[in-house]
Amino acid sequence: MIRSDLFTIANSGVTASSKLLNTTSNNIANVNTEGYVRERTVFESNTMGGVGEASTERVISIFAQNQLRRDITSVGELDTFVEKTNTLDNLLASEANSIASGLSEFFASVQTASDDPSNLASREAVLGKASGLLSRLNTLSDFMEAKEEELNLQFTSEVNRANTIIESIGELNTAVLTARGNGQGEPSALLNERDKAINELAELMSIEVRENQYGSVVVNLSSGESLVLENGDFNLFELGSDADLTFKELQLATDFSLPKQNTLINVNESGLGGSIGGLFRFRDEILGPTQRDIGQMALAMADAVNTQNRLGMDLDMQLGGDIFNMPTFRGLNFEGTPDNLPVRAQVTPGEGAQLTDADYKITVDAVDGSGFPTSVTLSLLNSDGTPKLDASNSPVEYPGLAVLPGYNELPAGIQVEFEGTAVYSAGNEFLIQPSKYAASDLTLATERPEDLAFAAPLRVEADSNNLGDASVGSVTMSNTNVDAGLGPDASAFDGAGGIHDAASAPGGLVGAPAQILFTSATSFEVRDGAGGLITTVSNVTDYENLLADAAANGTLPPWPAAFSALNDYPGYDISLNGVPAAGDTFTLNYNTDGVADNTNALEIAQLQREALVQLSSDSNNNQRTFHDAYSSLVGRVGEKAAIGQISLDAAEAMKVQSENWFDSTSGVSLDEEAANLVRYQQSYAAAARILTTAQELFDTILAAAR
Repeated sequence: MIRSDLFTIANSGVTASSKLLNTTSNNIANVNTEGYVRERTVFESNTMGGVGEASTERVISIFAQNQLRRDITSVGELDTFVEKTNTLDNLLASEANSIASGLSEFFASVQTASDDPSNLASREAVLGKASGLLSRLNTLSDFMEAKEEELNLQFTSEVNRANTIIESIGELNTAVLTARGNGQGEPSALLNERDKAINELAELMSIEVRENQYGSVVVNLSSGESLVLENGDFNLFELGSDADLTFKELQLATDFSLPKQNTLINVNESGLGGSIGGLFRFRDEILGPTQRDIGQMALAMADAVNTQNRLGMDLDMQLGGDIFNMPTFRGLNFEGTPDNLPVRAQVTPGEGAQLTDADYKITVDAVDGSGFPTSVTLSLLNSDGTPKLDASNSPVEYPGLAVLPGYNELPAGIQVEFEGTAVYSAGNEFLIQPSKYAASDLTLATERPEDLAFAAPLRVEADSNNLGDASVGSVTMSNTNVDAGLGPDASAFDGAGGIHDAASAPGGLVGAPAQILFTSATSFEVRDGAGGLITTVSNVTDYENLLADAAANGTLPPWPAAFSALNDYPGYDISLNGVPAAGDTFTLNYNTDGVADNTNALEIAQLQREALVQLSSDSNNNQRTFHDAYSSLVGRVGEKAAIGQISLDAAEAMKVQSENWFDSTSGVSLDEEAANLVRYQQSYAAAARILTTAQELFDTILAAAR
């Protein structure tokens, strides 16, 4: 009995100490191995004496591990977001690329040229500054377009990396189950490798991990979609797009077994987290809105300058034209809408101030017998495809808009045209992105400094025999559209250096207003160039916008109905200062030889101070000046960059704490392992001494028996 007890105890002690030494040695050897989790060997007591069965297990805290993964995800997202945002912030803040500087230089050159409007050198300087402004806009827009392309390449790279990791986790799940099923004990190396892969996946996106009693794990997105299943099956990511092929959407391809059909599940990128989530966040919060804000401002500026230049007279004494070429936009077909159905759009001339930074979704509501749309719905979208909301948090939509052949003016500053020969169907959907690339597409419409319309096309002269003290206060131009067919947008200008006479004016009875004759201080007559009476106005209380007053209150005869039937005829008005006397006359003539006039140049320069950029999709909100709009843009991006950096610093500090917490449990401490090594060496030596003692006792008993 003594031999059996002592030998059993001693042998089990030596074996146990040897296992402890092996475990400690393995921990020390892997102190620098990434992803290694400290192991320990535990024993069961034996009622018959000695050490019972041993098992080696990893020392790990699930709570610390999950917290570390969450912090890894947070740092991954913020690091990517801040890096991308800082790049764009630095570009916007650069003086060399500042749109604000370009705007200031352009309008300052117009102001300078207004001092001597007939000076060609000054006019050339205006075109030079206009070209410089477009260059700045093009540089910013091209940079952001390149960033968009780079972003899509990164999406592809990161998604491929995520799929590789997901597949690896699924294979490791299967390997862990196989190892445990074969009775190989704790497959620590496989578990460490799987944990490392899960941490790498957590760096890419926010995940939830759950381990079952058999050692396999289920990995889900935080939003609930399954990535890796218990049996090792897994689903993979794909990148898709809809109308805008450059706008990537994240989808999850399921891996169901037959007969269940596989499908693509759209993933909500806004809560994705990790570096992939950071890329989507940068695109949706920074890049997309900035592209559209720059484009919106560029279109509003170009349209305002074009509109004002068209209201003037150039150095050739012709009515002004466009300074900038406004781009046209091709509608992008949503999925389900045939590609052979074209839609074109453009900014409504003169309505650039109503343009928003939204993308425009056009849905065909109804078509006629030939398949041409008769009614559409216009919906305003954010850059990420979500609906724009109004002040009551309702989607901004304009349903039931009538459509005719040709360009149709829609709300929010755009016109759309449907192809007359195409066959559309109710439910067809199209995406218009007027502001996304507009800053890259703007070009100068002229290189001739003579085309700058710095003079007013109309001048008003007070008769030299006037007795009152009234003088011309202002001449307001609102429409110079030349249309011999007298369409709804026609003005009184004939395009040949004059205004309509009776033969060419609407109605054919009287010509355009060309003379105002006061019959008293409170009444006046409006006459055409040949002296024909157009209307008489009585009970005049002020002398502002006399032609508008005549159109509203003229009698005997009333203001011609043919004039009122047009949108803005004659397209000009006059206001006086002082009080006229009976017999005072003011004559309106085309401004022939008025090349020294700077009236319209001053109006163009004044655009810099006017609120012409829409603040939001709610047209009731106050608009902003070009400088305010750009400052708001730069400030918003800078603020996002600063807040992101603060959040990143905080997330990195939390990650350090989580790593320390995890390492305190699962990391290898050389001091602790060295102490264990000494302790286990001593226990091994002691157990070996017991074995020697048992041998000596047995030999003594044998000797005594002889």
